[in-house]
Amino acid sequence: MQKKKIICCVTNDLSFDQRMIRICNSLSAFGYDVLLCGRQLPNSIPLEEKSFIQYRITCIFNKGKLFYLEYNIRLFFFLLSQKFDAVNAIDLDTAMATLAASKIKKRKLVYDAHELFTEVPEVVNRPFTKSVWLFVEKFFIPKTDLAYTVSNSIAEFFKNKYGKKFEVIRNVPLLKPFEPSQKENAIIYQGALNEGRGLEFLIDAMHDIDATLWIAGDGDLASNLKAQVQKEKLENKIQFLGKLSANELSHKTQKALVGFNVLEQKGLSYYYSLSNKTFDYIHAEIPQIISAFPEMKLLNAQHHIAIEIEKISAKEISVAINRLLKDKELHNQLSNNCARAKKVLNWQNESQKLQDFYEQLFR
Repeated sequence: MQKKKIICCVTNDLSFDQRMIRICNSLSAFGYDVLLCGRQLPNSIPLEEKSFIQYRITCIFNKGKLFYLEYNIRLFFFLLSQKFDAVNAIDLDTAMATLAASKIKKRKLVYDAHELFTEVPEVVNRPFTKSVWLFVEKFFIPKTDLAYTVSNSIAEFFKNKYGKKFEVIRNVPLLKPFEPSQKENAIIYQGALNEGRGLEFLIDAMHDIDATLWIAGDGDLASNLKAQVQKEKLENKIQFLGKLSANELSHKTQKALVGFNVLEQKGLSYYYSLSNKTFDYIHAEIPQIISAFPEMKLLNAQHHIAIEIEKISAKEISVAINRLLKDKELHNQLSNNCARAKKVLNWQNESQKLQDFYEQLFR
């Protein structure tokens, strides 16, 4: 029997998208023919060989409205040139191309909502931009065959708004053999350097914290954050590591004492989120500082792996981090809880939901 072919479509350059690499590896292991399509950026690094096919689309525009328009046009024609049984739109920014191609070729359409796209900080306070994406969302979601997302709160949001059931497949890492690392007196933030991540407050808080801060990632605020560090004369305490490979990031995270995982309430996407770094810190067996948002509070109530802060300020952050750095008994307790939690919260368990999802799609 010929393998079913699934094409997954994103707008990033594929190199650092650990969620999609995990998903595509698993789909390949389940016996599907898988292609992951993204875009070529001027600074894209060569792709590593995977168990699935990877393809990058080159665009003239790389940001703004013209990028989304151009990318979707190029993606649409690429999909028309391919044979496939299902196409998976990863977030709304690939929705129109995947919808059009799936209807023309009469193939299955899947939606993977990594976030509440219309409620991210970059969209929520821009009325015209938000109205465009809301139109896309309203037009697109009811036409999908099946859909899934990363948290129960987001699934419930879509169910209430569109009457569409979303399965929940969380972005948890593979459970790997754990070799304890030599710890350094450091706090780590990993992820995008974008609005609403609490990073400006964290930098301010470092005046009152006797430790080093590692910032691993890149994004729109990178230049502003580096300027803030210089202005505050904190260069000797804060290191910008840039984007790291998955292995480098995992190794660095294990060396830290505390993970920073705080979001500001700038839209429902952040409020309902269960971010990648939440589980990365758990698998590194380091306690974390989290926002007291619904999904985070529920996870912490179940596994006791973090300290919650209700109000985001430099003072609140410094108090919470210093508590973890100074209270060794508490730190050890939360670390041990992480070791237990990751035996449940891992991709070996979560990928079974993915397998069931696609078996249902092709019945």
